[in-house]
Amino acid sequence: MPFAQLKDRALISVSGPDAEHFLQNILTTDLDVLAQGQAKPGALLSPQGKILFDFLISRAGDNAFRLECRADISDDFVRRLTLYKLRAKVEIAKADQALVTVAWGDESTISQSDSTAADARFANGAVTRSYGQADERSDLAAWQASRIASGIAESGSDYQLGDAFPHDVLLDETGGVGFKKGCYVGQEVVSRMQHRGTARRRVLIVQAALPLPVAGTELTVEGRPVGTLGSNAGTTGLAIARIDRVKAALDAGQPIMAGDVPVTVAIPAWAKFSFPQEAVSAEEA
Repeated sequence: MPFAQLKDRALISVSGPDAEHFLQNILTTDLDVLAQGQAKPGALLSPQGKILFDFLISRAGDNAFRLECRADISDDFVRRLTLYKLRAKVEIAKADQALVTVAWGDESTISQSDSTAADARFANGAVTRSYGQADERSDLAAWQASRIASGIAESGSDYQLGDAFPHDVLLDETGGVGFKKGCYVGQEVVSRMQHRGTARRRVLIVQAALPLPVAGTELTVEGRPVGTLGSNAGTTGLAIARIDRVKAALDAGQPIMAGDVPVTVAIPAWAKFSFPQEAVSAEEA
């Protein structure tokens, strides 16, 4: 069972009598269906529905939650949560030391403890995250390759905060958005996209015969942009792309390029969305 120590992550605790009500009213994740031993993705959005902060949230005991996020955004995240606190009876604190270990593979199983949780973005508990314990058998490159091959996008590596909607990065399909919960910040925009089926930008898995270029490289069809490349592990990477434009290229037999590297694209196997039935025309694109 491979492990990786994630040294670029931080842990924020939110605890107190009002903790669940407080978070339920501002985050995209539906905490009513967050089980003990489960880490679900989520986001804090702008009023316009764009992702300002992304994270994994898990229960850390009675009236207590753990939010795992990028270390470089953690202080800003704490400040933003504090702005929403008002008179809620909650304590918001960043851990002095964050020890986050991820394990994956067929033998990845979770113990019944507050410090270990199954990453809900991956099916069948195939990935677990442990908090507070170091593991020297770290293989970060193997973890990134596994994440990319699974089609799981993360901010910083695959998209920029403030520039993506939850649907763009598949939070609607990984349990990161509660469509049956009440209002939260940015909820109106996200619900409208869901009910109208207007999400066009989606995460795709990109493969090539040659090493892929760096993150941020445009995906193009005959010089026209269709998406942007994210992180990669050699010849396999992620991209956020306009699926209608990709469909038009596939139907027309036009090559898709990442810089000067020809690529093929595919929808993650677990995803429920599909390419549109009718591709966008060149004039509409």
